[in-house]
Amino acid sequence: MKLARLGNFGSEKPAIVISDTEAVFVDDVVADFNRETLSNGAIEKLKKLDLNGRPKVNIADYRLGSPVARPTKVICVGLNYAKHAKESGAEPPKEPVIFMKAPDTVVGGFDDIVIPPNSVKTDYEVEICVVIGKDALYLESPAKAKEHILGYTISQDVSERHWQIERSGQWVKGKSFPTFNPVGPWIVTTDEFDPRDVRLWSTVDGEKRQDSRTSDMIFGIDHCVWYISQFMELKAGDIINTGTPEGVGMGHKPEKYLKPGQVVETGIDGLGTIRSNVVAHK
Repeated sequence: MKLARLGNFGSEKPAIVISDTEAVFVDDVVADFNRETLSNGAIEKLKKLDLNGRPKVNIADYRLGSPVARPTKVICVGLNYAKHAKESGAEPPKEPVIFMKAPDTVVGGFDDIVIPPNSVKTDYEVEICVVIGKDALYLESPAKAKEHILGYTISQDVSERHWQIERSGQWVKGKSFPTFNPVGPWIVTTDEFDPRDVRLWSTVDGEKRQDSRTSDMIFGIDHCVWYISQFMELKAGDIINTGTPEGVGMGHKPEKYLKPGQVVETGIDGLGTIRSNVVAHK
């Protein structure tokens, strides 16, 4: 099943995607895709629906919002691809590097990325994004993680490197600007997607910047979910950015940071593609 939210910002309605171009609204059954509804059996209700009698809508006629409404936590795994750790000049971590970013960074996958005032080091990062479907705390093993995952989507984990690295080295500073987490286009549930070895990539103005596979991850997705649950309660609707591969702007020589007027396209095989215009803050 593919789950999307269609509509203007703040007025999105939940939908089930039935093809790359068509969807059916299900807001009469589930009010939205958020912590409350996901915790109260939203997916079980949708599995019982007969979609054949529902009117189809063209996805292109609507804005694609973030497929999760107002996630209460955005948790990130840093330096989780071996080649990215190398290009960053860091040793591969012995256990996952975890940090947070503000939940209201999350926007739709086709919304603008707004460069903050005076920023000269705004960077792009394609990531596979885990959406939690069932609360998780102190999981016994990584093997238990999948029971708590609703599905996967694409995240563009935008970073401002000057604030992240050069100003005290506190990553959350460079991660929490508005619009710094486009997510989408939809959630693909775990029964329809295997994240262990898929291609993920990003381009800027059509120029390939990142092109790798999730098999380069140091810590697999199930391991990350299990690990995070040892010190933080994961709630339905929370999202986890699981790390980015090599090729970020900071890793190029010379560095290639984002500028107003550029277009960032981000894709993961089996999940789709998202696309954002880069604009200056007004």
